[in-house]
Amino acid sequence: MLSSPGTDNDRSGVRDDPSDWEIAVPSERSRSTMLEGLFGRRDIRMAGFRVGELRGLTMVPHPAATLFLSFGVGTPVLRSENQSLSGSIVTGFGHGIGGGSRAQGTGLDCIQMRLSPRLLPFLVDVSADDLATGAVSVADLAVRRFELLTERIHHAKSWDERFSVLDSWLDHHLGDVHPPDPVVRWAWERIRASHGRVGVDDLAAEVGWSRKRLWARFRADFGLSPKRAARIVRFDDAVHRLVGGTGSAQVAAEAGFADQPHLVREIRSVSGVTPVGVQSEPFLTVDDTAWPRSG
Repeated sequence: MLSSPGTDNDRSGVRDDPSDWEIAVPSERSRSTMLEGLFGRRDIRMAGFRVGELRGLTMVPHPAATLFLSFGVGTPVLRSENQSLSGSIVTGFGHGIGGGSRAQGTGLDCIQMRLSPRLLPFLVDVSADDLATGAVSVADLAVRRFELLTERIHHAKSWDERFSVLDSWLDHHLGDVHPPDPVVRWAWERIRASHGRVGVDDLAAEVGWSRKRLWARFRADFGLSPKRAARIVRFDDAVHRLVGGTGSAQVAAEAGFADQPHLVREIRSVSGVTPVGVQSEPFLTVDDTAWPRSG
């Protein structure tokens, strides 16, 4: 998820203004019924963005892998301490943890697709485990099918047509994907339903597995441990509550933190932003527009 610069000290500088962004979401008629039935709405979600300028948005961790498909004249650039990537980019589950990963560019058109990490190997030549919370340029993967896909999206005449092109492409590449292990899938849904507040020992006991077995099977499908997945899910729930106007003390109580200082430490640790600062993060403030939480 893209967001604004990640420290409260940046508030005096020039900030990106999301009111100037064009945001598009798929209409019901453009959605693939096969994909909806096989994976569900939350396993594959997409939104389109047209942005005049990004001055330096920090990647705020989100509980999904993300595929950024750039198809306009501008080229987005993602920079972190150890790498610089441009164009279409794939990021792992919770990318940006700790802060320090920023995106910028001018005249940008892109579709951002949030994915269950287990679907990554069927779309790109990298496993969820290998990618972890990192990022990789699609160009570095040498996957020609992305060149053809972005060309088709570029020539589409509307957002609905672009989403339909992408749905057809997903149908083709995911049509033969085997369903996830039902126990692992249940554990993931349990983590999401509890907003990350269920413990790994409780999960293991509920499915009748040992902690070690659940850890190994979950990591094999999702590329990270259930504990780390739950941490990012709980963080995401907490920051959305804050953006929605709930006070930090109430969020700490409702989101399962020991107290308010615990919430502050965790948000700073995951994102580099305090609870006060995160409330004005531009991409978090438009998140419900692009991906309504009821969906």
